Amino acid sequence: MKYYPTIGLEIHAELKTLTKMFCDSRNDPEEKRPNVNVCPVCMGHPGTLPTVNKEAVKHIVKVGLAVGGTIAEFSEFDRKNYFYPDIPKGYQISQYQFPLVKGGMLAGVQLTRVHLEEDTAKSSHIGEGGDSHSLVDFNRAGVPLMELVTEPVIKSADEAVRFAKELQLLLRSLNVANVNMEKGEMRVEANISVSQNEGELGKKVEVKNLNSFRSVERAIEYELARHASVLDGGGEVVQETRGWDEDAGETFSQRRKEESHDYRYFPDPDIPKLDLKDIPEFSSETLKKDLPELPQQKRERLGQSYGLKREDVELYVGDIELGKFFEAVAALLKEKSAIVTASNYIVSDLLGLSKGEGSEKLISRIQPSHFAELIQLVVGQKISSRGAKDILRAMYEGEGNPSVIAKEKGLFQQSDEKLLMETVQKVIDANPKVVSEYKSGKTAVIQYLIGQSMKEAKGSANPSVLKEIIVKLLKTPS
Repeated sequence: MKYYPTIGLEIHAELKTLTKMFCDSRNDPEEKRPNVNVCPVCMGHPGTLPTVNKEAVKHIVKVGLAVGGTIAEFSEFDRKNYFYPDIPKGYQISQYQFPLVKGGMLAGVQLTRVHLEEDTAKSSHIGEGGDSHSLVDFNRAGVPLMELVTEPVIKSADEAVRFAKELQLLLRSLNVANVNMEKGEMRVEANISVSQNEGELGKKVEVKNLNSFRSVERAIEYELARHASVLDGGGEVVQETRGWDEDAGETFSQRRKEESHDYRYFPDPDIPKLDLKDIPEFSSETLKKDLPELPQQKRERLGQSYGLKREDVELYVGDIELGKFFEAVAALLKEKSAIVTASNYIVSDLLGLSKGEGSEKLISRIQPSHFAELIQLVVGQKISSRGAKDILRAMYEGEGNPSVIAKEKGLFQQSDEKLLMETVQKVIDANPKVVSEYKSGKTAVIQYLIGQSMKEAKGSANPSVLKEIIVKLLKTPS
């Protein structure tokens, strides 16, 4: 039986602000000590009053503008009521009827809403069986959290992963979130259903807290297969919330799926309403001016301006610091052919030296001006490709200026025919069989003679000049 999948995503991302959403406790994702960034407000003590973090609101409005959503003129916060050990107040402050952003589009996927809420605390489960217990760290409780909800229009696990990666890239480009999934700063929830009829929705199952792109892909593929298997067997898919077991590679039932009325949403009486239209610093016109170049805009510009390969463009868009390094080099080189050569050396050679280091640490060792100078030596045929690799490694290891390195290591290409004639003649005399093959019509063997001549010259000879000399000598009657 053929089934048609429908997938919608709910993605949470912790925002990058100095303080938490409704109090002045520090928002520090690097804090290792438990329960130090807390106060009576984020711990839910009676009599405390929350105060809205304006920077977090700005972050969400910027996201809304970047995805082409409709920014609310009026917004409010609501209480989402449920009881769990990581909810200190017994409710979560979120948004329901009046989110900050409605609609929008990203990576070809239509969005429903983008709203702001507070994060929960973090639970840790220790031990097994009768010795098991749980600990709760409230450092994360109250951290500003963006929730983005897509329309149920995604049709495959691969499309879902592409969307999540594009959102991560957008949030980093806007500098509103770090979104490191391995640190829990971005979590994906997938609503999955299948139907026998295209365009219809089946019973929805939500898979919670997927914390890697690999988990997103595997969990969705597993659920689609599970739904199909249940239906093929004459059963009925149960609407529920499921978790993902990474080690087992399968989902497991957690609880019956709640509906919105189960949370008893109502406007938070302690937080003033937000009339954004009356606040100049939240105006779309003002915030649009602060938007950086967005990922899709950068893709188009890099492709059109420099004629780079698509894979290279994606690398520079995805790695912001490496992209800055490339563009700094490109500005010094100016000529398109030299810029493309520079990109090739960055992607294949420079990154190959990283030994697992992040690109930010890698490129901090090499100045753009030195890298551009290296490329100019290559383009000007003053050094060979092999010599360029050796010089780049020396630059990476801290030896500095490429021209100085080339001189000290004898890597400048020798182009003087008189000086190279003796080297070539020596190679020809040592390879009579190859010479005979060349003269009998196997002209491809000339590459072997060039290689041997380069070896004899210890890499310092200009291969173009070597080729000219070899051809000249082989055509000269013995």
